[in-house]
Amino acid sequence: MADDNEGSKMERYLKVISAVSAYWVCSIGLVFLNKYLLSSSDLKLNAPLFITWFQCVVTVGLCFSLSFLSKKLPHTITFPRMTLDAKISREVLPLSLVFVGMIAFNNLCLKHVGVSFYYLGRCLTTVFNVLCTYLILGQKTSARAIGCCFVIIAGFLMGVDQEDASGSLSIIGVIYGVLASLCVALNAIYTQSSLPIVGDSIWRLTMYNNLNALVLFLPFMLFFGEFGELIYFPRLFSPVFWMWMLLSGVFGFLMGYVTGWQIQVCYTNLKLIGSNHTNLQSSLHLKKRLCSCTYPTDFTSFVLHVR
Repeated sequence: MADDNEGSKMERYLKVISAVSAYWVCSIGLVFLNKYLLSSSDLKLNAPLFITWFQCVVTVGLCFSLSFLSKKLPHTITFPRMTLDAKISREVLPLSLVFVGMIAFNNLCLKHVGVSFYYLGRCLTTVFNVLCTYLILGQKTSARAIGCCFVIIAGFLMGVDQEDASGSLSIIGVIYGVLASLCVALNAIYTQSSLPIVGDSIWRLTMYNNLNALVLFLPFMLFFGEFGELIYFPRLFSPVFWMWMLLSGVFGFLMGYVTGWQIQVCYTNLKLIGSNHTNLQSSLHLKKRLCSCTYPTDFTSFVLHVR
């Protein structure tokens, strides 16, 4: 019996490690791809919502393609059957609204700030998670955890001050980053509550979420004038441009799955350790002087989990 318990515990640990590792790889890859598409001097495409919308198109297309292949080659490919159900789509809509806000604010933030500062802003997710868990779920947090949140906020403010001192501070970028952090925290809560609607299938939730997002993004793209940007974009018919767009779409598809997988197998605060470790790794990779500000948030996420 003891051996069975040990084996079961080890299996759970391996699932958690696999989910968090997959999140690290996909998150870092997608952020750098989006940063290239949004801010590269080669492209200069001022249409962040269109890029996100296209990634949703690729995700939905891949979900239905893999579902079709699974039906034709059941012994080779295993994938859930994808069907359209208006009732499920409506029930998933609250998550989709948060999801649209999350990825839109993420990309808008990336357009105005560097990758390192973007990740610094995203560390506020831990603070919003504690706040939203109390306000939405009614779960109280220990005084020690609240104290850790103040350390995170202090680190964020110090990073803003350093960015301002260097002359590269973008106020609108900071606002987008804070809103993105709020949406990430809400996304984790709503994903957890939406999984039973689709039979705990992460792939089906990913499909419905992105399908709803396809419709939700269109009025925003129209309002911000992105259709006009696309018409006059000089590389609209460039194969290289669409290659990068497709690659970002594939990473978006994978990111949708690993995010849901991580939420499914991890406690919420453990998921935030994965997010903040990714923040730290990217900051170190860029060798920015602000990277030191991500250490406190990474440590406090650990304290929040083990409290």
